[in-house]
Amino acid sequence: MSQARNHGVHHRPVRSFGDRAAAAGASARRRVVARLGAGAPVLPVVVVAAVVSADLVGGAGMIWLPLLAAGPALAATTNGPRGVLCVGVLTVAVGATLGIRDGVPGRELAAMLSALVAVTLASGLASALRGRRERVLAAVRSVAETAQHALLRPVPSTVGPFQVAVRYSAAAAEARIGGDLYALIPTPHGVRLIVGDVRGKGLPAVGTAALVLGVFREAAHDEPDLLAVVDRIERSLARNLGRDDFVTAVVAGYPREGQLEVVNCGHAPPLLVSASGAVTPVDPVYPAPPLGLRDLAGHAPGLHTLAFADGDQLLLYTDGVTEARDAERAFYPLAEGLERHVSQEPAHTLGALHDELLTHVGGRLHDDAALLLIRKPAAHGSAAEAPAVTDTGPATPAPVSGAKCCF
Repeated sequence: MSQARNHGVHHRPVRSFGDRAAAAGASARRRVVARLGAGAPVLPVVVVAAVVSADLVGGAGMIWLPLLAAGPALAATTNGPRGVLCVGVLTVAVGATLGIRDGVPGRELAAMLSALVAVTLASGLASALRGRRERVLAAVRSVAETAQHALLRPVPSTVGPFQVAVRYSAAAAEARIGGDLYALIPTPHGVRLIVGDVRGKGLPAVGTAALVLGVFREAAHDEPDLLAVVDRIERSLARNLGRDDFVTAVVAGYPREGQLEVVNCGHAPPLLVSASGAVTPVDPVYPAPPLGLRDLAGHAPGLHTLAFADGDQLLLYTDGVTEARDAERAFYPLAEGLERHVSQEPAHTLGALHDELLTHVGGRLHDDAALLLIRKPAAHGSAAEAPAVTDTGPATPAPVSGAKCCF
């Protein structure tokens, strides 16, 4: 190892001490210029120059000089206290020079200069407070990002037999986290996933999402039956949520080749994309209430088993996507958008959908939105024949015939 390093040194170009010093000086000057350029109060100086030009051309004396106060006030919005003070000193010097040149009376000039000093000091204080708020916000966003990575763990591009892509957007851009939840994990009972939406926003919603995901991750490994996983989540929420709180969710599993199990608890139906590109909603055969409201509804969800062959895809999402409106209050047509942008790469599909969604709403979502897409790539060799669609009824009797369920 030592010989190799020495061998490299012999082939390194040799520069004199003067050359090295000149290069170091040039690099330092470039860094200083870049730093000054990044924090230079360019716009406030331009405003001051415009006032000076107007005064020199018009020669109106006190008419234009008070506008010099716009310099430090504007600097407070873009620069730190030091930049504000520099602009303030410049405005006072320029104001005094122009006032003497235009013959402004001493008392009026002194009052004008005092006003410039007061505006400069106030602007410097405002700049310091703005910088402090920005530092606090940066710290909060850092904590939120850490919490998001702990709660919504990054999903790899391949999980088990599936290609996977996820897109998540929190409505509170500063917080970067919200009440929507998702998880996709390999288990001894096959790949299992959940996408859900917590009622409400803010920290209570985040806490409920963390509770659901924690129970799901444990139960998905322990319970061989997908309905038992849902029951575990329901029991946990019944103990910890208020009477008006609930979580809509779709829980799915891939227990065996060619079969996908889906349990829908009051959530928007997933969209199944066949290998040919046709998009079909997976409506629940046995409508069930959201998680946390089973006692009020009096019945449990049923298990929907559907064929999931090579080349098929399944998109799960939250209502922040389908309820996104444009300027004319029209909802985003997710099924049509998915049919337009579907491809063999889930990441490309969701990227195009997300961009189109943001364009539809004008650039910013007003609710949390989550998209999770899985695709079963075609296996090498002959594809196995997919089993027919079957359904397992609810664990307890369904509502009385004729009763309408609102979920």
